[in-house]
Amino acid sequence: MTDTPEDLTIGQVATRTGLSIDTLRFYEREGILANPVRRNPAGRRVYAEHDIAWLNMCMILRGSGMPIPAIRHYTELARAGEGTERARLAILREHQSRIAAQIDQLHKCLDLIGYKVGVYEDYLAGTETESEAATEGETPATPRAQIESEAATETETEATTGTGTETTTPTTTATEAALPDTRTACGPPTP
Repeated sequence: MTDTPEDLTIGQVATRTGLSIDTLRFYEREGILANPVRRNPAGRRVYAEHDIAWLNMCMILRGSGMPIPAIRHYTELARAGEGTERARLAILREHQSRIAAQIDQLHKCLDLIGYKVGVYEDYLAGTETESEAATEGETPATPRAQIESEAATETETEATTGTGTETTTPTTTATEAALPDTRTACGPPTP
């Protein structure tokens, strides 16, 4: 077998894919390459453009969390060719579902973090306003007083009929209602 102009060395493939030479060898051992790696007359590995396309797809699958055994199984089905399309589709749909769930979870985490960033920005803006007012001789409400005042306005007081007693029921703002339960949404709590 002679080298053709489109033949690529393992080093060229490593450069083009960003994978290390060791990783390429690992993928070969694990059976993740769509076609067996060819060898040139000197016994060196030789790759083609279609190998790079396949490796790029495998990198996306792996980078999105697909386990090596699932990629291997998908590769085996692809090698088997016609008649395995339903099984390949099932593997991809299962992975797609897993990714969608992860994205949903990350969006919940991002919403919570965005909310907390807003709380801290508001708090710090109040602290800066306090500092400016103090230099001008004014006595502003402290950020804690502002937060407590906001909490009080978020509590709805309902008068019960006939007894004259009142009960308070905390209300939930639209932003808070959209936020995930922080105890489970973004993983286990940290100390």
